[in-house]
Amino acid sequence: MGIVVGPNQYGKAENRVVRIVRDTARHEIHDLNVSTSLRSDFAAAHTDGDQSQVLPTDTQKNTAFAFAKKHGVTSPEDYALALARRLVEATPAATGALIHVDEFARDRIVVDGVGHDHSFVRRGGEVRTTEISLEGGAATVVSGLKDLTVLKSTGSEFKGFLKDEYTTLPEADDRILATALTARWRYAERDWIEWNAAYDSVRALLATFATTYSRALQETLYAMGKAVLEAHAEIAEISFAAPNKHHFPVDLRPFGLENPGEVFIAADRPYGLIEATVTRDD
Repeated sequence: MGIVVGPNQYGKAENRVVRIVRDTARHEIHDLNVSTSLRSDFAAAHTDGDQSQVLPTDTQKNTAFAFAKKHGVTSPEDYALALARRLVEATPAATGALIHVDEFARDRIVVDGVGHDHSFVRRGGEVRTTEISLEGGAATVVSGLKDLTVLKSTGSEFKGFLKDEYTTLPEADDRILATALTARWRYAERDWIEWNAAYDSVRALLATFATTYSRALQETLYAMGKAVLEAHAEIAEISFAAPNKHHFPVDLRPFGLENPGEVFIAADRPYGLIEATVTRDD
């Protein structure tokens, strides 16, 4: 029985690329975390130390920064697509590239009621993401968001669940529903998409979170996914990962106080993790 090198890829992870647009006195900023990988049969590099077909990871890093200037960053998707094509072009042995970009949102600092021209504060929480897989000249685009922490203080229950001798969780008719949402959606069509507008529109799934009465976090995720697919024919599927940010009512009776759902302890560990993909049946 022989021993061979299996599937492999290599690249440069977490290049912190900050692109400032200075075309006018009112600057724009794009704060990115960029990871790149090249895919191919790079077996010789593993078995023989032959680097002749290997584009250095340092070159991948340099390309990420150069393309932030040369190509610009109108959206993370367009930037990542251009970067993927360039890396494959520069590496004849490569069969594909995988580019992952996180964009950290920054808001203008408000001075006298107006956003400042060139001073920004990084927004806490939500991170915009995109992942580009380029294989054989065809690109797959998966965009998303992560660390979007949301909470509704009512409009949620959890009861009627399976019980056994180890079940201690009481049923809840009215509870806090909170999660730090990760959502990733795959585009079926991409030639005509305006990426920024599509992102803003999909992010409006928060309205579904707010307005849907929830009998379980699973039901809420399905309702959000269904709303996205109904509104966006260009999206093939959307996947969610939603850690349940538990909030437990505090027993204030030892202090002579009632607590009718007003004071809670937020528990960060352990937590329920709900994951689901909502897709089209075709």
